[in-house]
Amino acid sequence: MGSPAVPHLKAALLSLLILLLVLAVWHLATLPRGAAAAAGPALTPEQIEYARLMGKDPGGGSAAPAKSGFPTLGQMGEVIARHLSQPFYDNGPNDKGIGLQLAYSLGRVGLGYLLAALVAIPLGFVIGMSPLVYRALDPFIQVLKPISPLAWMPLALYTIKDSSISGIFVIFICSVWPMLINTAFGVASVRREWLNVARTLEVRPLRKAFQVILPAAAPTILTGMRISMGIAWLVIVAAEMLVGGTGIGYFVWNEWNNLSLPNVIFAILTIGVVGMLLDLAFARLQRAVTYVD
Repeated sequence: MGSPAVPHLKAALLSLLILLLVLAVWHLATLPRGAAAAAGPALTPEQIEYARLMGKDPGGGSAAPAKSGFPTLGQMGEVIARHLSQPFYDNGPNDKGIGLQLAYSLGRVGLGYLLAALVAIPLGFVIGMSPLVYRALDPFIQVLKPISPLAWMPLALYTIKDSSISGIFVIFICSVWPMLINTAFGVASVRREWLNVARTLEVRPLRKAFQVILPAAAPTILTGMRISMGIAWLVIVAAEMLVGGTGIGYFVWNEWNNLSLPNVIFAILTIGVVGMLLDLAFARLQRAVTYVD
């Protein structure tokens, strides 16, 4: 029988191969055009203006890619090194390091997510343990659950009148439903035998909830929390692009307005890496509370 580490090694090698393939395609796609291509027919003023709007170099005399065009791997390496060398600088409202922007976004996500957990998990326990409460609240859950979180933003801005708190509210409203539904499902799915034993031993309700129901439903609850975190990180970026101010979403939008495509790509990669790390953290927690027969 092979070692358990062999499949992981093969998967890592395959991931590395895919990464190298993507980088090779990127490199080939951003190679400078030859002199023959540069010596083509003269462009009209309209074509020159259109080329500039598309981020291309209309000069025709230079073989190097335009500064505002799609960056090469070397240019991206310089951008990444510059951002990582000073991640926490602060030169004013529109010029902050990527570390500060991430801190603002993670702070909003953490606060909104914590508020959602404080509401969703206890309410999910009540719904899962009471069929009557489930039937009473199910119509409201089904109506509110499919509403896009960003659809709440105008109402939040009008009532709260603070962009940062409105972003936290959006995180709260989008994080509640996966945690609530999964908690209720996990509590309702606890084995009847365990509940019957607790009833036979006359275990008090609070002790039964923490020592019987919670350990049994923990994997399902963590699944809901993991889904909610993924949605929260997705939504905060879009919300910050709308309300502005600070955060990684605002950083993306601001750099796009500055026509700095390398910075936009760097921010996109940063968002993906942070999202992956958050998901891995919840996956580890989920494995820690999952019982294997």
